[in-house]
Amino acid sequence: MTTLRRPRRTDLAAAFALLAVAAACRAGRPDAGARTADRAADEAALRAMHQTVLTAHLEGKVEPWMATEADRIVQANNGVISYPGKAARAAGRSDYLARTRFTVYRDLRDPIVSLSADGTLGWLLAEVETEGVQRGDDGVETPVDATWAWIELYEKQEGAWRGVGNVSNRRPAGP
Repeated sequence: MTTLRRPRRTDLAAAFALLAVAAACRAGRPDAGARTADRAADEAALRAMHQTVLTAHLEGKVEPWMATEADRIVQANNGVISYPGKAARAAGRSDYLARTRFTVYRDLRDPIVSLSADGTLGWLLAEVETEGVQRGDDGVETPVDATWAWIELYEKQEGAWRGVGNVSNRRPAGP
């Protein structure tokens, strides 16, 4: 049995630093422009997958959301790194979407998208506004009004992009 430890802030900072270094290395490579059309298509594909997830929330449909992901993913949420299986993700998301009715689920700004130099890995950084209501176990609906920021990690598998990871956080409620 594997014991998961809580990630330290330095773990997450290191992950973001690696992404920044990879992006900087990609930008400085002499062949960076050689795949411009492919890179533009890949970036558009990642943006489209992100939009699919946003729309799935608004429409309360888990299937399109699940179709964007690989069978195995890693998540870092609420201070915990986990590897939820596909069936567990689908069940949890189905319950979540059945209890939640979103009236707003949209990007606050254009997502930032980057690809590895070899075009096999990508990431999208998003800031998303959400509004709606969520029904609790007691049947009482409470307002949902939150802003989230997250990074979606993608890998090209057998020629198709698949989500393989997500790190998310919720903006603290302000005064």
